[in-house]
Amino acid sequence: METWQWVVAIVVVLVVLALLAWMLFRSRKRATVLERFGPEYERAVERHGDRRAAEGDLLDRARRRERLEIRALDENERARYIEQWTAVQARFVDQPEAAMTDADALLDRVMRDRGYPVDNFEEKAELVSVDHPHVVENYRAARVVRASSGTRMASTEDLRQAVLHYRALFDDLLSDRGKTDETARKNEER
Repeated sequence: METWQWVVAIVVVLVVLALLAWMLFRSRKRATVLERFGPEYERAVERHGDRRAAEGDLLDRARRRERLEIRALDENERARYIEQWTAVQARFVDQPEAAMTDADALLDRVMRDRGYPVDNFEEKAELVSVDHPHVVENYRAARVVRASSGTRMASTEDLRQAVLHYRALFDDLLSDRGKTDETARKNEER
């Protein structure tokens, strides 16, 4: 083989290797995002209609979330919130719609105390999805019921389901299953 043929063969091999490395990188990045966001990944893909755009959106959420100072609740705060949740559940028997509204407001207070912004629902849901991807869809479903209850379109069973959905996120927020800035720092120190 002549020298130029060797050069072309080497260039072709390098291009193929670079392409394989790029594909491996993309695959690992996708797997990492999928693992981190779970069901929220598929929701984002459906919303954007494109995996790359969805991954970009999810990574942007993670960057925005990293700018927040999320903190764990102390034992007194937890106990107070659990007591308030018990009152919400007790109220459901006689006033299911009011109890659902109270559950939503209580969740806002917990999120605010933890450090999440609570002014805009969609932003709140996106940022919460970074730390609590397996229950944020419950939160969205509860908000849909809450919106329909305002027009008296929600049945008592719908309201019950909404309160259960709120409870799933409430439990996650109180148990610190999501990452706090304090746990993130401890993990970085290791």
